[in-house]
Amino acid sequence: MFHEVRFPATLSFGSVGGPERRTEIVTLANGFEERNTPWAHSRRRYDAGVAMRSLDDVEELIAFFEARHGQLFGFRWKDWSDFRSVPSSREVDFTDQVIGNGDGSTTQFQLVKVYRSGSQNYSRPIRKPVNGTVRIGWGDAEKTEGVDYTIDYTSGLISFTSPPPEEAEIVAGYEFDVPVRFDTPQIQTSVAAFRAGDAPSVPVVEVRV
Repeated sequence: MFHEVRFPATLSFGSVGGPERRTEIVTLANGFEERNTPWAHSRRRYDAGVAMRSLDDVEELIAFFEARHGQLFGFRWKDWSDFRSVPSSREVDFTDQVIGNGDGSTTQFQLVKVYRSGSQNYSRPIRKPVNGTVRIGWGDAEKTEGVDYTIDYTSGLISFTSPPPEEAEIVAGYEFDVPVRFDTPQIQTSVAAFRAGDAPSVPVVEVRV
């Protein structure tokens, strides 16, 4: 169950958090390790509490929490440190990411973002692109949304009206949100403590959609 609404960006700005990886580590008798992961993709966690700056912020938070019925419904979250197909300091361009290659018959492609370090890379599916920010093309030509392709903004799936030609690199640029839910059944606030600089803890965790 998911609400296609974004947590107020003014309240997530200044939050702490980032990706989490689960790794199972077994230390052998000879001191060597065997490492394995049951997760193909990382999972992100954040705490919005540190971004609360006023009692009005707390009131807005409580309204949002109640409207989501606590942990019941997921929602969109803007990760201010990672919300574009390029570093956050740069503007989106349709050539930012390669999301696939044409074969003359495939018409649907999933938005992805590739993270590279040295010779290794990780391809992250992007399920919640931001409406109005997605740019798509292949080769040196940018295509037109609604004419050459459509976008499912709830899943990040691109559907072309006709299949891209064989060996064509399908490229994309976009902004995106992270699908999350509250990771607590309650929001605890104290007016006195908040005025003393003690913000509430508001953990959220990424959900698979």
